[in-house]
Amino acid sequence: MLTVLFAADPVFWDDYRPHLESALAAEGVGAHLTRQADPATVDYIVFSPGGTVRDFTPYVRARAVLNLWAGVERIVGNPTLTQPLCRMVDPAMTQTMTEWVVGHAMRHHLGSDVHVLGQDGLWRADNPDFPDVPRRLASERPLTVLGLGELGTASARALAGLGFPVTGWSRTPREVPGIRCMSGPEGLIRALTGAHGVITLLPNTPGTENTLNAATLALLAPGAFVINPGRGVLIDDAALLAALEQGQVGHATLDVFREEPLPPGHAFWHHPRVTVTPHIAAISRPVTASRVIAENIRRGEAGLPLLHLVDRARGY
Repeated sequence: MLTVLFAADPVFWDDYRPHLESALAAEGVGAHLTRQADPATVDYIVFSPGGTVRDFTPYVRARAVLNLWAGVERIVGNPTLTQPLCRMVDPAMTQTMTEWVVGHAMRHHLGSDVHVLGQDGLWRADNPDFPDVPRRLASERPLTVLGLGELGTASARALAGLGFPVTGWSRTPREVPGIRCMSGPEGLIRALTGAHGVITLLPNTPGTENTLNAATLALLAPGAFVINPGRGVLIDDAALLAALEQGQVGHATLDVFREEPLPPGHAFWHHPRVTVTPHIAAISRPVTASRVIAENIRRGEAGLPLLHLVDRARGY
């Protein structure tokens, strides 16, 4: 029988334990799921930042470390981690991220805030604060998605399905049917130039920090919206605030930040054209995430390639 060490944050244990046990049984994997074990006997490690393992050196038998989060930036650089590392790609997380992105993109596209927040007796059928009356069609509002991983690709496809012309950008070339795909530094400039909205779903690596900065924000169409459910470091905060003040960016909806929780005194909380949400765009769900973990353990035992294996050189 395998020993599977649950070394994720202890607060997740009660939620994950029954689903992991059921998923392992459903995959025909005989395993003992535990929070404590002799490191030399552990076959697989289920992990999350804030978990119980810092030094992976004693886990000489472990065949993989299976992360519960999509992001691996807080573990991939651990010098003691020599075991294969897999990130979480949870179908439910992909769906919730797509719903969140589409919801906020449509909110900005429709100019809903003007009416939802303006229940003050003024009939805003023709208002200089809302110049899109009659509003643009989706087909007239090009959007750009930065990052064409699982989450970015799903979001880009959903937006394209609603009629938006969508450009996707990734650091290396990708092909997604129905999406205009670009890559590399020159491709980034082309992808952002004239975009009416940009959604950032890149990983957190040294090469992605401040992807949206003063120079790249200036490429957007004046008044464009910015939606960031990816990583806080993807945006230069000072440059975004300056672009908002100048009107280059019309509104920013931000779910992730360099420091979380976002400090109460941070300018984002108080800016009239910034929406803050508390890192809720998408999270792993125990039922579906447990199935992904169990499938990877089954594959590992069958000698099959692991799913969602992290490339250490790229950091994701």
